[in-house]
Amino acid sequence: MNYNEIVEKWQNNVVSNKEELMAKMQNFRIIFAYNSNRIENPETTYHDTREIFENGKVVNFTGDIRTIFEIQNQKECFDFLVNKILNKEPITKELILQTHEKLMKGCYDETRYLKGERPGSFKKHEYVIGDDVGELPENVENEIDFLCNELKENEGKDPLKIATYLHLNFEQIHPFADGNGRLGRTLLNYYLMIHDYPPTIIYNEDKDVYYMALEVFDRTGQINGFEKFLQEQTEKTWSNNFAKKKDINMEQESSIFNKMCKEENAVIEPTNEFEI
Repeated sequence: MNYNEIVEKWQNNVVSNKEELMAKMQNFRIIFAYNSNRIENPETTYHDTREIFENGKVVNFTGDIRTIFEIQNQKECFDFLVNKILNKEPITKELILQTHEKLMKGCYDETRYLKGERPGSFKKHEYVIGDDVGELPENVENEIDFLCNELKENEGKDPLKIATYLHLNFEQIHPFADGNGRLGRTLLNYYLMIHDYPPTIIYNEDKDVYYMALEVFDRTGQINGFEKFLQEQTEKTWSNNFAKKKDINMEQESSIFNKMCKEENAVIEPTNEFEI
């Protein structure tokens, strides 16, 4: 399917309550959480992500406990946003702060914590990335207010283009001490969904292209390339079998599971743990 066909199919599959939306997003939210976290943290695995989303725990985990918090936070963040998506609540400064707190609680390192940084609060110190990307702390709140006002003023225009603009400018502001990428990808999908557009997964395997597209905007201010990238990622997202729960069978599920584990250099035997 091409992008326009995916949008049409998404809009034809209307949901009216939380249960229907959760069913529609059941597989998507797991794969989104896996990829969004793995872009930032290579310790993230598909197996652990699925275990936490489906069973609420991981057995015999030996890595950095923050990885588990990051996965659990993705699950809780989606649960927090579900009703807001259904009610089409606009993106505001307050929503951004609340969502960041959900995504990053328990995940700030000691260095940031000792500097007074906290999840759910704008950064207090300067954290510059790339080519001097990131607003000074004293400018962050005004820049976020301005961005939210721009979203309001452009209501009714092409949702994909506005979502692209939102993500690029949010990442350029870099308003928090940590978690800007994860939050930016979450807000991108939130904006798309409250405007009846399909959310997308930015795949870890495509992160080099993702970073390059961000850098092009930082240097030129042009958004067309990133918009095209999002269309391609959306086509990839909704063309994969895992995103079509009604069409998937056990053999396909095991194949997908093992492909992702192979990317993590893990050896996993197919099991019957997934109920489709």
